[in-house]
Formats: sequence, structure tokens, C-alpha cells
Amino acid sequence: MDIKTKVIHAGIHPDSATGAIMTPIYQTSTYVQDSPGKHKGYEYSRTQNPTRHVLEKNLAALENTKHGLCFSSGMAAADCVIKLLSPGDHVLCSADVYGGTYRIFKKVYERLGIQSSFVDFQNQSNIEQYIQENTKMIWIETPSNPMLQIIDIKKIAQITNQKKLLLVIDNTFATPYLQQPAPLGADIILHSVTKYLGGHSDVVMGALCLNDDGLYESLAFYQNSCGATPGPFDSFLTLRGIKTLALRMERHSENAMKIAHYLQEHAKIDQVYYPGLKDHPGHQTASSQMRLFGGMLSFTLKEDTLQSAFKVVEKLRVFKLAESLGGVESLAGHPATMTHASIPKEERIKTGVKDSLIRLSVGIEDIEDLQQDLEQALS
Repeated sequence: MDIKTKVIHAGIHPDSATGAIMTPIYQTSTYVQDSPGKHKGYEYSRTQNPTRHVLEKNLAALENTKHGLCFSSGMAAADCVIKLLSPGDHVLCSADVYGGTYRIFKKVYERLGIQSSFVDFQNQSNIEQYIQENTKMIWIETPSNPMLQIIDIKKIAQITNQKKLLLVIDNTFATPYLQQPAPLGADIILHSVTKYLGGHSDVVMGALCLNDDGLYESLAFYQNSCGATPGPFDSFLTLRGIKTLALRMERHSENAMKIAHYLQEHAKIDQVYYPGLKDHPGHQTASSQMRLFGGMLSFTLKEDTLQSAFKVVEKLRVFKLAESLGGVESLAGHPATMTHASIPKEERIKTGVKDSLIRLSVGIEDIEDLQQDLEQALS
């Protein structure tokens, strides 16, 4: 079944009780049992809920994996993955990642004895020198946030298979419509469902998709034991949002490509970071592992100051200045003071997050309106 059909039908069946074509919102905390331990597969909604169960099956099908797990946020999903590790273990993470990922490793788990290193994964020949005897996991984003770096998943998977390490791929920017890491060798795929999967800026949620039964049992145990699970209404909203994922990602990608070319020609722009551009260093790799290049891009101004960046984002009218990304509406962000403020400046600069860097989540509005908005803000 093609993914354009999967987003509408995979894991979803008409309600057995009523025939309702839309998955019902099972707004209940508990379930009546015929006898202790004798029930219809559900005991308590933190452990399992029918609406969430359908969403988890749908996401697993989209990522071509056996299992899916949903969480109350993307960071809750990340937290669950890190719980697979023990004090003394080491994680090797790509340097350009969401600020919350850096924060949870450095500010939360290093205090508990889990070590982490952040290195440039664009040159795979350098990776093995950073793997330590206690390294248990490699964690990457591709495309990355906010520099849109591209990492060759197959090549990293060859290393992790040889070294018997877990490979975690944050697939939030690409979504399973544009990129499917499991067939390329990923062990665990992470999503901030808040973004493109929900698609309408009205849900906060995270998800994990994977094939290994043993890993699934461990992650499901932590999901239930720690309790960071989403409610049934959010699960319903996400199922509704996913039905238009293919259509939305096509339009996001189309608009972002046009905006990237427009910005490349603008006199006030220094650099544009978008993997769809042929001069992007990861363009060939992105072309080989992605269907399209997505709706995210970043750019720097020739006048590299906080003040110049603030002037631009404050003047935008169609693009809204806000945290997050992946909704139908276009958003602009200033990574240095917003999404990546938790990363020390010296570390941000190493990955290219300058004071003038602006990140765009290009929505599905009319392209002429988006370009005119950027033009008036830049002028």
C-alpha cells in the first residue's frame, strides 16, 4: 500500500460497535472487567487507550515498523529512549540538534551518569574516532534543526550494526512521507508529533516507531511506568491531521523550494540552508533518502547581528514569530534566542547558529503572499 493511502487507512478500521468511519474518542480512564484480569484488552488508559492504540498502529505503518508508541510530547518520547541506558553509558549525538535534545542530555542525564558527546556527523569518516568503549547509542537528526544538515542514514547504520550500537533517528523534519529511516537501518525513529504529523498547531505529542520486539517491550514498560502518555482527544486530532499529511508535505516542500530560491537571490541574505538547493552540501544524500526536501529552511543575513534579525522577524505579517514548526501556517523563529537558547553560545556558533540566523517553517499559504511578506520585512 502506498503511503498516500496509508496516511488515511493504515491501522484504522470502522468502529466495531457503530461502524463509525472516524476512530471514536474513548474519553475514559478505566474499563469494566468481567473478572479480575478478564477484560477486552484495556484496563487503564495510561497503559492503553483504544484511540491512542489506533494512532500508534497508524504511525508504525507509516514508518514501516512493527510497533509504535505515543507520548505526551516529543521530549517525553526522547526521555523514554534515554531510559534504555544506564549510568556510565555514553551517547554520541549529532552536533546540530534541537536545543531540548541538547538540554536533556547535558542538564538532566549527565547528572545521572549518562555521558554524551556532540559531533559533526556530516563526515562519516570521522565518526568512529568518537565512539568510546562505553558508547551504547548514536542519535541523529536529518534534516537537522536548525541548520538543515543531512546525514547519510545507511552509512551511519553500517557503523552502528558493526559496533552493535542503537541508532536513533529524529525524523521530525522529514516525516515518514518524505523519509523512512527503518529500511535504511534505524533502530528507533523519534517524532515530535506536535509538528508535521499533527500539522495544525493544536496538539503537543511525541512518538517512537521501531521493529525490535525486545526494545518495544522495554519502551512500553517505561511509557506505562513513567506515565507521559497523550490523551484520547489529542490522539483523535492527530489521526485527523495525518490524513492530509501527504498533501501537506507536497505543498510545504513546493513552497519551501521557491522561498529558498527567492532568498538566494536577495541582496540582504548571506547564506540559505535548504537541502533542496543543488549547492547544499547534503543535496545528493538528501536526494537519495528523501522523497522531497521538506518545508524547513534557515538563512543568515549579511548584517550578522541580533538587532538585524529581530528587525526582520518583527516586521513579518503572514509568517508568525513563534516557537514550533510544521503547522499549515508559516512560522519564523530566531534559534539563538528561542529554540536553541539552552545551548551555550560557543557550541551554537560551532554548528553555524549565528545571531542573524532565522529559521522558517514554510506553510501552505499562497507562495506570492509568502514572498511578498519576506520582501517587505527584508526591505
